[in-house]
Amino acid sequence: MTVFILFGTFIVLLMIRIPIAIALAASAVGSLLYSTGVSSLSLMADIMYTSIAKFTLLAIPFFILAGVIMEKAGISKRLINFADVCVGHRKNGIIFVTVLTAIFFAAISGSGPATVAAIGGILIPALVKNGVPKASAAALLSSSGSIGIIIPPSIAFIVFGVVAGDQVPVSIARLFIAGIVPGIMLGIGLALAAMYVKKQTASQIPASEAAMEISAARERASGKEIWDAFKDAIWGLLIPVIILGGIYGGVFTPTEAAVVAVFYGLIVGLFVYRELKFTDISKVLVDSSVQTAVVMFIVSAASLFGYVVTTEQIAQQASDMLLAISENKYIILFLVNIILLIAGMFIDAISAYYIFVPILLPIMLHFGVDPTVFGLFMTVNLAIGLFTPPVGVNLYVSCGITNVSLKDISKATVPYLVASFIVLILVTYVPSFSTWLPDLLGVK
Repeated sequence: MTVFILFGTFIVLLMIRIPIAIALAASAVGSLLYSTGVSSLSLMADIMYTSIAKFTLLAIPFFILAGVIMEKAGISKRLINFADVCVGHRKNGIIFVTVLTAIFFAAISGSGPATVAAIGGILIPALVKNGVPKASAAALLSSSGSIGIIIPPSIAFIVFGVVAGDQVPVSIARLFIAGIVPGIMLGIGLALAAMYVKKQTASQIPASEAAMEISAARERASGKEIWDAFKDAIWGLLIPVIILGGIYGGVFTPTEAAVVAVFYGLIVGLFVYRELKFTDISKVLVDSSVQTAVVMFIVSAASLFGYVVTTEQIAQQASDMLLAISENKYIILFLVNIILLIAGMFIDAISAYYIFVPILLPIMLHFGVDPTVFGLFMTVNLAIGLFTPPVGVNLYVSCGITNVSLKDISKATVPYLVASFIVLILVTYVPSFSTWLPDLLGVK
């Protein structure tokens, strides 16, 4: 009955469009009241507070603040310009510019929706001008923005490390470095899908219009133009180098790296690019505080939900049920991916970690799956959820930028979903894609 109240209430609240944090908390409260009575209410505040009062989670507000600062500092447009002068002259150059810029900005912001919002207004019109249908251009940006939770620094990996750490030690630094190869793979897959869409579209338009598109392509940039663009963008390109280099060089922890990123962004914005004014700082702080409050509210509510899942032995029962289906590792991995893909369609990554990690991690450990590999393919699943209807956040951001309907953009995401599924299968069944780089660098 507790299971029915917990998940039944949660699903009903989601269906009537109650915000997910409230749905998580309300369903958990209802379950606790049923199972232990009014006395359990005194525990709730303690559970919710202790879930966010962790040093590791302190990285979240600082990385959010760093992302807002860097967006306001004009870094995104310089990254776009640098990618454009490098590959913009090629036949499918604008596609590569979009994906490359998404990867660069993802490494700065660590957020999918933030990446789409920061670069969408510039790149979607450019994609349309170069022969990519408007809906497909919006879908490409939505899917590329999902790389933001895979490429380090990633807020998603921080939360996964904290949740999984209750059962087995998980290194956030290792998760960060493990996300690089799958993130690049996803970028390549999305670029190939966009090229296919553009080719299919080109075959359906008159030859005269295709010729106009070719003539509109920019000329190859000179060495001086590339050097100038590189010098202009160097401060943005150095951000992931400083953050990751500092972490893996033992200079600072991931949490301390977030603080370094904030001060670096302030220095670049105020004194180097000078696009960030002292008068803008108050708005930057307000924006980042609002985003942080949303994230932390979700974390605290999800932790209460997770507490019920654990204490009521729901996680153990669910694990036993899944293992009863099959003892074949590959079948179980397939089923886990299906569960996570469906979950990603309705809930955000942070909530999903608190709900599913307590249930699925013991199963993964039973089959000898490296927790880092599990963290990677779970995160790739949830990244796909960012551009999968009906609750794909990136889709709504792109719709707001382009005025494309959700129906049209949902249809346009199909090629990018296919490419993402292929990458997901590779990351799930070939663990070395996740572990090769951390092992090579000796990151434990």
